[in-house]
Amino acid sequence: MLELGQGNAAPATDLIKDVTEANFMAEVVEASKEVPVIVDFWAPWCGPCKTLGPQLEAAVNAAGGAVKMAKVDVDQNQMIAGQLRVQSIPTVYVFWQGQPVDGFQGAVPQSEIDAFVKRAVELAGDADGGLADAIAAAEEMLDAGEFDDAAQTFAAILEEDPANPEAYGGLVRSYIAAGDLEQAEATLNGAPAEIADAAPLEAAHATLELAKQASNAGPVAELQAKVDADPADLQARFDLATAQQGAGQTQEAVDNLLEIFRRDREWNDGAAKQQLFTIFEALKPNDPVVLNGRRKLSSMIFA
Repeated sequence: MLELGQGNAAPATDLIKDVTEANFMAEVVEASKEVPVIVDFWAPWCGPCKTLGPQLEAAVNAAGGAVKMAKVDVDQNQMIAGQLRVQSIPTVYVFWQGQPVDGFQGAVPQSEIDAFVKRAVELAGDADGGLADAIAAAEEMLDAGEFDDAAQTFAAILEEDPANPEAYGGLVRSYIAAGDLEQAEATLNGAPAEIADAAPLEAAHATLELAKQASNAGPVAELQAKVDADPADLQARFDLATAQQGAGQTQEAVDNLLEIFRRDREWNDGAAKQQLFTIFEALKPNDPVVLNGRRKLSSMIFA
């Protein structure tokens, strides 16, 4: 068993690498377009990491190259950890096609680790009977506004693979896009327990929360006029950001939330920061709105 979860020991195989902010895009985001990449967020002082790390490494090596692993020391790479909302360690994600699609937190039994790695391997389509292609097709339907067709396709995928986190997340987002928030919430609540914390479902949950907020938001034009009349009215600016998000003006919503944070980061118990995190979680990690927004927020936090 490899002892790579301790200290700063270098990985012993090409399948397992230490990754930093300098090469994260190349070794994780870009590499995941060819093979799933499991990312282990750890720290030398983390006791559970010392147990989980070697277990993950052994499972990755046993997969024989069907999946790779990147180890990220959160103490040395705080920006990456912040962008991916790593709030406790160990945290593990699997990246596929440039984005996190599954994950878990904390030490888990070996059986769950093996199941997690198996799901990661299957993402590449070697053992999923073409489900990866079907998911991609359903996502294209969703992007094109064909919400019913997308929902039917995601549902068909779940008949073949009832614990597929990407399909579950896609089905929830299809219902949200169609305006059926009750069905979206029922579907999300009915997800199997083993994938409840997977990245696609957390993204769907964030999307649902934003959709609920937007349903109660006022007209964008009226709220904008209110903010223009009194730029220091933070509640009006927050309401405007909510309405803008619901209207598809995500960049404008993020800008207003950042302005609230700049003026008073503790306003309403940090509501602006929390709302920013919800928006970031609902979007793809490599979305320019997310990347730029996180960078600006970090510069304010550490200024």
